[in-house]
Order: sequence, then C-alpha cells, then structure tokens
Amino acid sequence: MLQYARVWIPDPEEVWKSAELLKDYKPGDKVLQLRLEDGKDLEYCLDPKTKELPPLRNPDILVGENDLTALSYLHEPAVLHNLKVRFIDSKLIYTYCGIVLVAINPYEQLPIYGEDIINAYSGQNMGDMDPHIFAVAEEAYKQMARDERNQSIIVSGESGAGKTVSAKYAMRYFATVSGSASEANVEEKVLASNPIMESIGNAKTTRNDNSSRFGKYIEIGFDKRYRIIGANMRTYLLEKSRVVFQAEEERNYHIFYQLCASAALPEFKTLRLGNANSFHYTRQGGSPVIDGVDDAKEMVNTRHACTLLGISDSYQMGIFYILAGILHLGNVEFAPRDSDSCAVPHDPLTIFCDLMGVEYEEMAHWLCHRKLVTATETYIKPISRLHAINARDALAKHIYANLFNWIVDHVNKALHSTVKQHSFIGVLDIYGFETFEINSFEQFCINYANEKLQQQFNMHVFKLEQEEYMKEQIPWTLIDFYDNQPCINLIEAKMGVLDLLDEECKMPKGSDDTWAQKLYNTHLNKCTLFEKPRLSNKAFIIKHFADKVEYQCEGFLEKNKDTVYEEQIKVLKSSKFKLLPELFQDEEKVISPTSATSSGRVLLSRTPVKPAKAKPGQTSKEHKKTVGHQFRNSLHLLMETLNATTPHYVRCIKPNDFKFPFTFDEKRAVQQLRACGVLETIRISAAGFPSRWTYQEFFSRYRVLMKQKDVLSDRKQTCKNVLEKLILDKDKYQFGKTKIFFRAGQVAYLEKIRADKLRAACIRIQKTIRGWLMRKKYMRMRKAAITIQRYVRGHQARCYAKFLRRTRAAIIIQKFQRMYVVRKRYQCMRDATIALQALLRGYLVRNKYQMMLREHKSIIIQKHVRGWLARVHYHRTLKAIIYLQCCYRRMMAKRELKKLKIEARSVERYKKLHIGLENKIMQLQRKIDEQNKEYKSLLEKMNNLENTYSTETEKLRSDVERLRMSEEEAKNATNRVLSLQEEIAKLRKELQQTQTEKKTIEEWADKYKHETEQLVSELKEQNTLLKTEKDELNRRIHDQAKEITVEETKQLELDLNDERLRYQNLLNEFSRLEERYDDLKDEMNLMPGHKRTDSTHSSNESEYTFSSEITEAEDLPLRMEEPSEKKAPLDMSLFLKLQKRVTELEQEKQSLQDELDRKEEQALRAKAKEEERPPIRGAELEYESLKRQELESENKKLKNELNELQKALTETRSPEVTAPGAPAYRVLLDQLTSVSEELEVRKEEVLILRSQLVSQKEAIQPKVNTSQEVHWGSKDYHMLNEDGELWLVYEGLKQANRLLESQLQSQKKSHENELESLRGEIQSLKEENNRQQQLLAQNLQLPPEARIEASLQHEITRLTNENLDLMEQLEKQDKTVRKLKKQLKVFAKKIGELEVGQMENISPGQIIDEPIRPVNIPRKEKDFQGMLEYKKEDEQKLVKNLILDLKPRGVAVNLIPGLPAYILFMCVRHADYLNDDQKVRSLLTSTINGIKKVLKKRGDDFETVSFWLSNTCRFLHCLKQYSGEEGFMKHNTPRQNEHCLTNFDLAEYRQVLSDLAIQIYQQLVRVLENILQPMIVSGMLEHETIQGVSGVKPTGLRKRTSSIADEGTYTLDSIIRQLNSFHSVMCQHGMDPELIKQVVKQMFYIIGAVTLNNLLLRKDMCSWSKGMQIRYNVSQLEEWLRDKNLMNSGAKETLEPLIQAAQLLQVKKKTDEDAEAICSMCSALTTAQIVKVLNLYTPVNEFEERVLVSFIRTIQLRLRDRKDSPQLLMDAKHIFPVTFPFNPSSLALETIQIPASLGLGFISRV
Repeated sequence: MLQYARVWIPDPEEVWKSAELLKDYKPGDKVLQLRLEDGKDLEYCLDPKTKELPPLRNPDILVGENDLTALSYLHEPAVLHNLKVRFIDSKLIYTYCGIVLVAINPYEQLPIYGEDIINAYSGQNMGDMDPHIFAVAEEAYKQMARDERNQSIIVSGESGAGKTVSAKYAMRYFATVSGSASEANVEEKVLASNPIMESIGNAKTTRNDNSSRFGKYIEIGFDKRYRIIGANMRTYLLEKSRVVFQAEEERNYHIFYQLCASAALPEFKTLRLGNANSFHYTRQGGSPVIDGVDDAKEMVNTRHACTLLGISDSYQMGIFYILAGILHLGNVEFAPRDSDSCAVPHDPLTIFCDLMGVEYEEMAHWLCHRKLVTATETYIKPISRLHAINARDALAKHIYANLFNWIVDHVNKALHSTVKQHSFIGVLDIYGFETFEINSFEQFCINYANEKLQQQFNMHVFKLEQEEYMKEQIPWTLIDFYDNQPCINLIEAKMGVLDLLDEECKMPKGSDDTWAQKLYNTHLNKCTLFEKPRLSNKAFIIKHFADKVEYQCEGFLEKNKDTVYEEQIKVLKSSKFKLLPELFQDEEKVISPTSATSSGRVLLSRTPVKPAKAKPGQTSKEHKKTVGHQFRNSLHLLMETLNATTPHYVRCIKPNDFKFPFTFDEKRAVQQLRACGVLETIRISAAGFPSRWTYQEFFSRYRVLMKQKDVLSDRKQTCKNVLEKLILDKDKYQFGKTKIFFRAGQVAYLEKIRADKLRAACIRIQKTIRGWLMRKKYMRMRKAAITIQRYVRGHQARCYAKFLRRTRAAIIIQKFQRMYVVRKRYQCMRDATIALQALLRGYLVRNKYQMMLREHKSIIIQKHVRGWLARVHYHRTLKAIIYLQCCYRRMMAKRELKKLKIEARSVERYKKLHIGLENKIMQLQRKIDEQNKEYKSLLEKMNNLENTYSTETEKLRSDVERLRMSEEEAKNATNRVLSLQEEIAKLRKELQQTQTEKKTIEEWADKYKHETEQLVSELKEQNTLLKTEKDELNRRIHDQAKEITVEETKQLELDLNDERLRYQNLLNEFSRLEERYDDLKDEMNLMPGHKRTDSTHSSNESEYTFSSEITEAEDLPLRMEEPSEKKAPLDMSLFLKLQKRVTELEQEKQSLQDELDRKEEQALRAKAKEEERPPIRGAELEYESLKRQELESENKKLKNELNELQKALTETRSPEVTAPGAPAYRVLLDQLTSVSEELEVRKEEVLILRSQLVSQKEAIQPKVNTSQEVHWGSKDYHMLNEDGELWLVYEGLKQANRLLESQLQSQKKSHENELESLRGEIQSLKEENNRQQQLLAQNLQLPPEARIEASLQHEITRLTNENLDLMEQLEKQDKTVRKLKKQLKVFAKKIGELEVGQMENISPGQIIDEPIRPVNIPRKEKDFQGMLEYKKEDEQKLVKNLILDLKPRGVAVNLIPGLPAYILFMCVRHADYLNDDQKVRSLLTSTINGIKKVLKKRGDDFETVSFWLSNTCRFLHCLKQYSGEEGFMKHNTPRQNEHCLTNFDLAEYRQVLSDLAIQIYQQLVRVLENILQPMIVSGMLEHETIQGVSGVKPTGLRKRTSSIADEGTYTLDSIIRQLNSFHSVMCQHGMDPELIKQVVKQMFYIIGAVTLNNLLLRKDMCSWSKGMQIRYNVSQLEEWLRDKNLMNSGAKETLEPLIQAAQLLQVKKKTDEDAEAICSMCSALTTAQIVKVLNLYTPVNEFEERVLVSFIRTIQLRLRDRKDSPQLLMDAKHIFPVTFPFNPSSLALETIQIPASLGLGFISRV
C-alpha cells in the first residue's frame, strides 16, 4: 500500500472506521501510520500471526451504488458503509447485493409504494430501475411468464425488520399488475387475508409493534394468461406461549385487544368483556396500547376482511366467543387445599363455561384432576395448584392454536380457485436468525429453519456463479464457500439434537437435565459445532452460520411434547356450539391449512392430546408426534417447494432497536448482515471475478486511456490490447464472450489510472487557457490605451462643434414644436367634435330605423309563415290526390294495353281519339265561359267600390266647407278681446305694486345668496378633497379588481379544464364499460346453448328519438317509434339522453293534441273549399293545354283591370290630397311592371321548353320492335308492340304539362296575392285620406306659423312611412324573384333529365333514319346542389364501403382530406332535403356505430385512429357550418349558406359526435403511448446523444440496459422519426391544426413524464453529464417543434419539469445562494421531486461532488411553505382535456367528386 491510500480499521463503537495511510507500507512493517477522518493520528498494529493488512476503501465515485457487487473492494466495511450512505444520506432503503435485495426498515411511511410507482416498475428490467421490492416482484412475475417456472420470494429478517410489510407490498404488486381472471376480485381477497392473519398472528414486541409470531408461505396462483385465480397459505411454528405469557413492554396477539376495545358494541355485550388490564392474559406486559393504533378501528377492518373472505357473521361471533373464553380462562385462579390438590373459584370459570357451552362441573373437575391409566387399572388423581395452572395455560394455548388453524383453513377455502392453476409465485415471510440473552425451544426451531434456508441460498448463489462462468466460457475454478450441512446434521440427523429430544420425550421420567447430559455425551468434543458453557450444565452452544447461540435446556421437553389432558378436550368436544367441536375433530378429519394433503400443505404444529389409554395402530403413533418432529417434516416439504421454484431473496435489516426513523446502528446492522447471508454472497462473489463489464461499456468508460492508434473497429480486440498494457498480471482478469471479468480491486485501479489521466489533462488545459487569457488581456489593454488617447482628443473637438450645432437647432425646434402643439390641439378638438356629432346622429337614426324595421319585419314574417303553413297542407293533400289518380290511371292503362296493341295501326282508332278530344275541348270551352262570368262579377264589384269612394270624397268636401264656416265664427269672437284688454290694464297696476315688494325681497335674497356662496365655496373645497381621495380609492379598487379578475379568470379556466377533464374521463370510463359490455355479449353469443336476446331492451331502442325542428303540425302524430324488422346497433349515449326527453314529451302531449285537432279542422275546411272547385283531370293532354291558355288569358285580364284601377285612383283623388302620394304610386306601378316583365320572360322560357318537347315528339316515329323494354324513371313498363312508342310520348307530354300547370298555378296564386295586396293598399289609402282630412281641419284652426310647421312635420312623417313601405315591398319582390328563379332552375333540370332519359331509350338507328329539327336553346352545365342521393336499402352498403372496409392509407394519399365526412354529410343533406326524419336518424346512427366498430377492430393502428378522428371532427364541423346558426355561418360563402340544413336541428347529434371524437382522441393517445413508451427511456435517458460526455460507471450483477446504441436500441433519432411519422400522418388525414397541437402537446407530456419518472427512480441517471444529455435531447425536441411551427401548442411547457430536473443536476449545490436559486428555478417540480433528485445525485467522475445532507435540509426548509402535491411521480397516464375548435371548410360541396375506388356507384350527385 502506498501513501494516502484509504483503509478501514476495526472500531468497537462504529465497527469500522476510515483512515488514511501517512506513509508507504513496506513488507515486514508491524505498524501502520494512519490518520483518521477527524484528524487524529493513529498507529495501527498488524496481527503478528496473519499479518493481514486492513481492507482498502473504495473510491468515492463507487460509494452509494445500487448494487453492492459493483464495488471494486468487496468486504464487510465496504458493504456496511455503502448501506449507511444510501440509507442516511440518500434516504434509500433498498439495495441490491447480487441476487439479494437488502431492505432496511425506515420506521417511517415513505411515498414509494403508490400505484404510480407500481406502474413505473411494471414491465421494466430489474437492473434498469433503482432497487425496490416492486422490482423483485416484477422480476419474479416476468420469469414466471417467460420461463413458465414457478417462483418464490423469500423474505427473511429479524423481528421488526419489515418482513411482513415487504411481503404485503409484493402481494399488492401482483394483485395490481396481474388483476384477477374472474369477477370474484381474488386479488382483493388475497390482500384482505393480511388484516385477519395480522390480528390473530401478530403482536407487539420490544422490537416491533406488529411482529409476526409465525411463519407463512403464501402461494399466489395464476392461470395461463397470468392473472390471479387464487391463493394458498401455509403457516409455520405459531408462538403459542404468547397466549399465556408476555414479557415486559410486550402484548398478546392483537385480536384480544381489539375485542376489549370493542366491548361496548351491542353484539359483544354477551362476551362480558372489559378493559384489557382486567384480564391476566393481556396485562402481563404492562403495555396494552400501541401509539398511533386504534384497536377498535382495527377490529372493524378485521371483521370486514372476514366478511370479504366468506366467514359468516355467525362464525365470526363463534370465533369471538372462543377468544373471549380464552381471556376469561386466564382469570381462573386455583386455591390450594393441600400440597397435592386444589380447588377452582366459581366466577371466572362460569363465564368461560357459558361462552364455551360446556358443563361447569365437568370442567371444574378436570381442571383440578387428571386420569392415570396403567396396564391393570385406571384411577383419577388430584393435581397441585402449580400443575393446574400449567394445565390451564396448556388448554388455552391448545384452543388458540386450533382456532388459528381453523381460520387459516377458511382463509384458504375462500382463496381457493376452481380454475386450474397454471403457475404460482410463493411469498415466504419467515423469521430470521434470532439470538437473545435467554434462548429456548422457539429460537432453536427458528435458527434451524434459517440454517436450511441459508444452505439453499448458498447453493443457489453458487449455481448462478457457475452458470455465469460457463455461459461466458471462463475457466471454472472451484470456489470454496461455507457449507452449513454439518450444523444441519447436528440438529436433524440420527442421534442429533431433535432425535435425542424426541427420544427423551418418550421416556417415562424424561427431563431437561437428562436430555442435556445425553447431548453432552453424544456431541461434546466430537462435533466442533457443539459446545458446553463453562458455568452451566443445563445449556448447550451451537455454532450457526451467523453466530454462536447458547440455548437453555429448561422447557425444551415440555414445549416439544405440548401436553394437553384428553379429558379437558372431551369436555370441549361436548359443547353445544357448532364451532368448538370442529376445532377438535379426529386427525383423519382435521382440515388444517398446514396438514399434509394432496395439495402439498404442511402440518403446522398440532398439539397431541395425552390419551387416557394407549391405542394400538398408526393413529396413536401419529397422535404422539412431537412439535419438533412436525416442524422438521414441514421444513423438509418447504425446502422441496423452494427447490422446485426459482427463488428471489429479500433480506430485511433492522437499523436500530429504538424504532427511530432513519437512524443507523452499525453494530446491529453488521450482526444482521452476517446472519442473513449477505456477506456470504459478497464473499462468494469476491472469491472469483466480482467485477464484470461488457466490451462496449469498458470501451466507453476507458476510452481516455487509449491512443488513437489503439482504437480498432473490433471493440473486443481493442479492449484486450488495452488491458494487456494496463494490467500486466493476466490472472487479474479474464475475457468472456460478451464481458470482461475482473478480480477484486482491479476496477479501482483502472479508475485511479483514469482519474490521474483526466487530472493531468485538466492541469494542461488550465495552464494553456490561463496563459492564453493573460496574453489576450495584455494585448487588449495596450491596444485600448492607444485607442483611448486618439478618441479622447477627437471627442473634445467634436463636442465643441456639436455644442454650436445644438444651439442653433434648439431655436428651430422650439419654433416648430410650439407651432405643432397649437395646431395639433386645434385639430384634435375639431376632429373630436365632428366624430361625436357623427356618432350621436348616426346612433339616433339607426335606433329609429331598427325599431321601425323590426315592426315591419315581424308583420311580414307572420304573414309568410301563415301562408307557408297553408300551402304545405295544400300540397300534401294535392300529392295524395295525384297519387290516387296515378294508381287509377295505371290500372286503366294496363286494361287498355291490349286494345292499343290491336288498334295501333288502325286509322279508325285515330278518328275515335280525335272525336274524344273534340268533345273534351267543347267541355273545356264551357268551363272557360263560366270562369269569364265569374271575373265579370268581380269587375262589377270593383266598380261599386269606385262609386263608394267617389261618394266618400264628396262627403269630405262638405266637411271642409263646414270648417270654413266655423272659421268665420272665430273672427266674431275677436270683439270680445277688447273687453279683456281693459282688464289687463287693471292687472298692470297691481303688477307695479308687486314689483316694489319684489325689490325688497331681492335685496334680502342677495345678502343670503352671498352668505350661501361662501358656504358653498368652502363645501366645494372639501368636496374636491373628497373627490381626489375617492378617485385614488377608486383607482386602487380598480387595480385590485383587475388583479382579482385575472386571478378569477385563471381559476375559472382551471375549473373549466378540470370539469372538462372530469367529463372526458367519465366518457372514457363509459366507453370502456360499453366495450366490456360488447365483449361479454360476444362471449355469450359464442357460448353454445346460451344464445338469447336481451329482454331488457325494447325493439326500437336502436333508433334515435331526437325531436327535429319540423314546423308541419301534421307530422307530429307520425313521429311515434315503430318497431323495425332489422335493428341498428344501440347507441348508449343517445339512449341515456333520450330518457330525459321522454318526460318532456309526455308533458307536451296534451297541448300538442289540442293544436293537432285545431289544425285538422282547418285542413278539413280547406279541403272542402278545394272540393268546390272543378276537379282537375290531368290525364288528357288537350285539357291541360287548354287550361294553360285559360290561365294566361286570365292573367292578362287581371293586369288590365289593375291598370284601370290605378288610373281611376289617380283621377278621383283631389290635387291637394293626392300630390304628396304620387311618387309612391309611381314606384308601385314600376314594381308591378317589372314583375309583369319577369312573368313574360318566364312564359317565353316555358314556351321554348314546350317547343323542344314537341320536336322530340315529332322525331320519334313508331318502329316494329315489340320486345323493347322501356324504363321511365323508377317505373318498369311491360313489353310494348311496334306501336307502343305513342304511350311513351303521351306520358312525356303529360309530365311536362303537369310541370307547366303547376308553375302557372303558382303564378296565378301570386297574382291573386298581388290583387289582395292592392285591395289592402286601397283600404290604406282610404284611411290615409281620412287622416289627411282630420289634419287639415286641425291646421285651419292654428295660426299661420304653427300651421306651416305642423304641415312640414306631417309631410316628413308621411314620407318616412311611405319609404319604409316601399322598402318592404322591394324586399318582398326580390324574394319572389329569387324564388321563381330557383323553381325555374329545378324545372329546367327535370326537363333536361327527361330529355336525356328519352334519348337513352332511342336506338342509334332511329336517330340516323329520322333527322331531328334543331332547336336553338342555350344549354348550361348541370348545376349540382351538393347532395348525394341513395336508397334506404343501400344504407348498410354505404356504411360498409365508406367506413368498415375503407383503407385510410389510400384515401389519405390519393383523395382530398376528410372525403368520407363530406360524403356522409352530403347524404345527410339529401335526407334533410327530403324531410325524411327516419332516414336522417338511421344514417347518423349507422355512421356512429360503424366508426365505433372499425375502431374496436383496428383500434391499435395509429393511421386508422387518426383517420377517423380527423373525419369525425370534419363531420362535426360540417354539421355546425351548415346548421343555419349565425355563429357558425360567419365564414361561409353565399353558396355555402344556400346548402344549410332546412328541416332538422342536429344539435344533439353534434354532442354525440363530439363525445365520439373525445373517445377517439383518448384512444389515439393510448396508441401513441404504446408506440412511444419503449422508445422514451432508451432515447431520452440511456442513449448518449453526445458521445463521450458521460462515461459508464461500474455495474453489479443486476446489469442495467446498455446506454450505447446497439442495433436494437432506440435513440433520440428514433423518437424524432416517430414524431415525424405521427405528424405527417395527421397532416395527410387533414386533421385540424388545433387538434394536431393538442396531440403533440399530449405526446410531449408523455415523453416528459416518463423520462422524469424514470429519472426519479434511477440513481445511475442522476449526474451532471446526464443532465447535459437531457437538455440536449430536449433542445432537439424543441427544434422539431420549431420546424413544424408548433411552438405555440403548449408542448414545450409540458417538458418544463424535465428541463428543470436537468438544470437541477447541473447547477451548483453548495451554498445558501445556490439553494435559493434552486428554489426559484424549480417551480414546476414538487418538493418531493427536488429532494429526490438531490438525494439521488451521483458523481460519475471524481471532479464532481456529492450533495451534502445539510444542503438538502436547507432546500426542504425553504420549500416547506410551498403547497404542492406530495406525489413523487408524474401521472404518465394523464390525458389533457381535448377541445374541438370550430374549423369551417372552404370547399364547395357541389364540386366534390366521388372516386370509383370507393365503390359508391349506387349513390348519385344531386
């Protein structure tokens, strides 16, 4: 050893102390000069015999490693120091030691066992994460699934070390990760067994408040899918003596204290319990209460667990009766009669007998007597008081042990599964090695079990070492390890300790002393492991693997026999209660959880009953088995089970005996490390090659020791070459296939060489840099001095010139500035005045205009709505009549078909046809004459109206004359004015008197006014002060309100997001339940013999029942749901919403029925009126043409009459009245003329179309082709003969004429409406005339000035009203013109289709033979309305081709984005256009269910989910954009506004689609997470993006994932490539940009959360260099966001916790200023996360320093007031609430083409 080497020396207090060598050690030196860490010098004497040097200390860089086998020097002080550093400084309680997990009890609740931690460890490799009990459980679970081999987790340790808790957490992990295979919640039952077993098997000891006083082995069974199906428990060596005796500061089993604490409950009154101090069996320890434990509450938990495991209330009360009886039995006292007999008091035993249901006399008798059986006779003998007390205690122990067995058996029954078990994982919670001041039979059995387990452990470790060497092809050398087989033979072999003990128990007069002598004679001086104490003849010493233990022989025989008198048992068997005899059944009927059964259970420690008479046979022999024999058999069976499984070891360490949190006692820890086999593992590892590196890791770590020429392409050869140069002794290392094996200490040597090389490089770099900096500084200073001189001189000259220029410029600036200020002020005042005037005037005018406009609009709306309702009813009735006519005509046409075939060529037929037509023409002519008469009568009525008007005007003129006469009378009244003037003179005199009085009053008022003005001025001053204060206060309040408003806004936003997240989580849960329901339904359908229909659903529940906004009242009774033959899939979300709608519909039913009756009456009246009209016979072409001509003539007559009426009105009006209204009449006449011209144009167009049809008729000649099949629309006609073409022509003409007739009828109605309006105008003019007359009379009474003003005001009002009326008429005419244009387009389109259909039915030969006369009519391209038409029966085909069978990749690449959504919406538009409510509902339901079905089928494919998320959102946006709501129509073109839905309001369907989109989004996030999850840790943490920044530290047996990028390793580039793939797919699918931002934000959150969670659980990743790597990786992700223009998506903010964690790894961590900077910097991290990172911070190189514990305490103090979550890990499963902002499409629906590849040929564009 060289100077400054650090070593460990023994110390009596701290076990081992660290020291530093002051000078080199030379061979032969007997003393080492050392210096301790506290600065003291010490001379350390070497052992003169062995001359062993003290163990070397590992480099600081290796201290605190996760795996002890990673240490370069493997020995006891290194292990102890590493555990202490991790436990005290880093607060880490778990550490690997090879295959062993060392768990140190922190005596404090730690937040490292939550479900988030379980999810973090699930699926991870054991070496990748920090040591944890979950990592061991995951390794066992993974190996069970991978190797299909049963596993065992062996948890051992002292009492209080945390064995039970560790086993409990392992079982919780299995229950959480695997789940149960059935709906019985087996995992809950497995966990529920813990409270029961703890209550009856755990107790408080001096070392542990919840110490398990028995061992247990729980087998958790799994099925083939590795889900929990059941469990089984075996128990070992229950400490029965605790029932009757407890040491100081200890307690009996918990269940007794729980009973006493619950004694006040009503159901426990019969138990006659009291305080725990009132019973002998619960007060001996003197500590009946455990701090922080409520026994009454624990009793509730115990009873709940019993109920969960199927123990009924009656059995529970039976158990409590037995337990209470044991307590009362302990209070039974014995009064001595003489030395050999005793008696029993009455009270306690009576209670015991009542609770047990036995006879008092028999129990009292047999407690004080026993039966002796000899070969010849049987007699009863009294026993002494001491023997009676022992018999009482033995009976209590026996009852409790049997009750314990019964409860364990029932727990196993509850956990038993009927499903076949495929594999299991066993959890062994067993006592560790124990040694006390007084060790008895229990400690002997415990240590015997630990010897067996240690042997199995040693063999397993040795086997693993051998397998590792063989796999790597390293020469195998036999390693000498401690074999404890001699110690096991000493205990269990023939003539061993147990054998001699059983033999002594069989002896009639056997005792502990004679047994001790036999031990001495047999083993003393013959076995090195057996010794005799010097000062005792009743004890012996055994050298166990852990330590020497001295056992006291006293009590061994009694405990081994465990004798109970058979007579007492017989009394208990005769109990009247059912439960008690069950506990004492014969052995062949006993169902004990540890008895030897076919299931492999092991007998616990069943106490044999001492028989009254020996019974021959096997039963008697088995009945006498001792406790030691039973324990040995059960232990052998346990070892067989463990050897058949793959073991995993957990060694629990108790850090101190005082239960202080995070306090480490080195002495106690070393004792347990020696006892639990950890040091033996270290010794076995150190004997060979403990340090192991892969070639790539070695190359990465020690690349600095290689020269460029040494680096070859072959990493293996490179490492070999370098090692041969660095380590000359080839025995110190070996080369394996994939690893390099090093002897102990070689890694420390390599680390020293590496550190020296780096230190020398640092010194050279510092030297060069410092020299370069000084030279640069000198040159810079010299150059600066010269430059300063030059610039100072120039500066002085420039300053003077600048002063002169500034003086002159200032004067000019002042001049222009003053001018500018004055002009600016004037302009501002002028502009403000003008602006105010304009705004005010405009505001007033607009308000007035809007008010008037609203009134007129409301009247117009009412008029149109009422007219529309009447027209709708009329059209419906007309359609029904036409349909009946068509049916009748079709029937008649079929009858005449044969006649037409025969008479086709007959000339006589044409004559008859013409004769019929002439008759019909005559009939029509008569009808025309009748209608002419009717119109003449109307004309006469009009003349009468004109006459009445003239008479009224005459009356008005007479009134005017009368008014003039009254004016003359008014002139006469002026004479009376003279008399009134005289009176005025008198009044003036009186006025002068009052004026004098007024002057005196005014003088007094002036004086009072002066005083009040002074007072007011004072008040004003005070008021100004108050105003200033008020303004200041208002300003402050306003500022505070702003702050509060901002805070409230933020809070409301947070509440909104929380509410949205809650709703979307509920939606996700609902979709999950819905999927579960579908799966169960499919399973039921697949099961034979169980096919049934769900009776809970009605036959029509698949239909949506949304109420559409249809205004026709006649449709209301028809909207009742009808059972459909073929059900659509049920949409549960709509079904739930419709339940609310049912009650509303029932309430509205009565009112709607009344309205329906009223509408029906109106319809009947309208129908009666229509029936009065002459019937329309539209079958004949001649009648229709004549009717058209008749309507045209009537139209002309009406126009002439209107013109005459207008002339009459203008002529009869007086000039002074009619002059103001003349412009109104002219405007009205102009409107009428324009409408007439428009009608003429429409007539011409109709005539042109008619001529076109006539030309088509002439072109088609009859041909001899009887077999031709003619298609007309959707009707199929039968075969016609050679003359059948005439029927086709006839039908075409009839259809065209019907269209023309309907158009003319509409025009007639419009003219009638105009006539009515003109009549209304006449009436209004009359009213206006009357009003003018009244105003004129009033004006004549006014003076001339007022008369002029009133006339002007009246004229203004009149003109305003006329203008408003004219504007209303203009709007009405515009609407009428637009409506007519639209109708004309529709008719033209239908006629064009008719033309095309006729042309298709004509053969090419016909067209060539007969030339067609050309018609010069301009043809337009077909104008589509953006709708798609399909048949009802093609709906399923549409859904199948467009949704179920559609491949997203082809659609996204070749077609427009969102094409399926557009197609579906266009189909919905057509159904809306047809006003088909059922079709709309059916299509939307099928669409939604189809999308759900395709996502369920291909829900794990990202492209599919992305494609349908995009299309669902587009479909949702289309429903909004074309809904007709103003908020969604702002960005629409006029053409798009025409495409809005007209009949239905689909707002509720939009909500359903929004919910569906949320479900798809959540599914998309899950798919993203599944794809990204394997990449994140490897790419963000493990892969070295910047090569060479961080070297790989030495690792132990638990190899972590290599940080070097191999072929199958994910890198950061892999993540970025995957992100690019996601982004490109979403863009190709046309997903909304805002939605893409939300998806990217969610992806980045997952990346940040998973990375940070792994960082918090991996100590090897918390270093300065890893922080740099993380920051670089994050910057690459930010660069990706910039490239994609997604920086404003919020994705970067989700990485903020990860960024701050990386910064935390890199900042200084020493001073208080550093602590303050960390607290302000890490705002996105919680306090727990900050402290965890600081605790995990591990230097990779010697240049880094560890974080001091004091610094971490400072951080905690500064952050104690921060209110954040105590949770350590981020919720990686969290999904942000998603929103779908409205995104209208600019695409015109009529331009969309349907590609043939979609297979949608059955739909047509409309």
